[in-house]
Amino acid sequence: MEINLISDTITKPTPGMLDAMFSTAVGDDVFKEDPTVNELEEQTAALFGQEAALFFPSGTMANQTAIKVHTQPGEQLICDHYAHIFNYEGGGVSFNSGVSCKLIEGERGRITAAQVAAAINPPDFYHSPLNTLVCLENTTNKGGGAVWDFEQMKAIKQLCETHNLNFHLDGARLWNALAVTGEDPILYGQLFDSISVCFSKGLGCPVGSVLVGSKDFINKALRVRKVFGGGMRQAGYLAAAGIYALAHHRERLSEDHRKAAEIASLLKTKEFIAHVAPVDTNIIIFELDETRCTQEVFMQKMQEHQVRLISMGGGKLRLVTHMDYTQQMHERFLDILDRL
Repeated sequence: MEINLISDTITKPTPGMLDAMFSTAVGDDVFKEDPTVNELEEQTAALFGQEAALFFPSGTMANQTAIKVHTQPGEQLICDHYAHIFNYEGGGVSFNSGVSCKLIEGERGRITAAQVAAAINPPDFYHSPLNTLVCLENTTNKGGGAVWDFEQMKAIKQLCETHNLNFHLDGARLWNALAVTGEDPILYGQLFDSISVCFSKGLGCPVGSVLVGSKDFINKALRVRKVFGGGMRQAGYLAAAGIYALAHHRERLSEDHRKAAEIASLLKTKEFIAHVAPVDTNIIIFELDETRCTQEVFMQKMQEHQVRLISMGGGKLRLVTHMDYTQQMHERFLDILDRL
């Protein structure tokens, strides 16, 4: 039995999701004539209390489109140094939008309003880039699935309004954050100018992200998506998976969080583990005590037991629980760790 914990992106559609995908009505979404894509966009926009939404083949494209709409070449966005848009989107901020990043060293990927205020360049000082956008990420991938405090985000929003900055949320794992906090998604729609949410991570869809915002913003995003090559034809088969996931897969996210917490608790008891980062959701980041067990030896042991995980570099290893990681797999993995 292989236990694959490299990411929550490795899941496959459930039988119920496949039934929904194969039985849905489709059209040509490039002409905005796919009824199922239109339904997913309408549902997601309504969920966040936003005017409109747009379906994308990936979260990276959704984020890059938002950045392109919110900025002009030569400008600068502000984000944490752990941000996915900076670390894991292929340099797209500079390549696609001609924009630089002012990086802030926050706490597990979360920055404060005071840090943002200190990072803003004087708008009349033409020698430095003009700041026009602040980007947050919830939960934080590189920060180990950390969940943002809503009041802290509100403080940054107030700062954005004062300094005329746009405000974007990379909500790839926002579903996980909402499962922890119980907050109403509409609060997020009121706070951010744009939000991207991913359906192919915690919700188990094979493909797809949705970008939400005002009608004017989404109309501009539609043109950018075309330029990026993101227009799809009978994409309703994929959108049907998203509709099914919203109805059936959100409540079960707490199961992934429970399993992650149990793994972290066990890791903390092992002498060969130097550090386990706090676990808020479904991501566990830990470091080995190399004097007791090298990464090479640990990874070899995992391979022998058919356990897959990922190295993040800098001595950090990552495990991610997900809907295809069953309770049987979980109990076996805990036993493997306990016997090491």
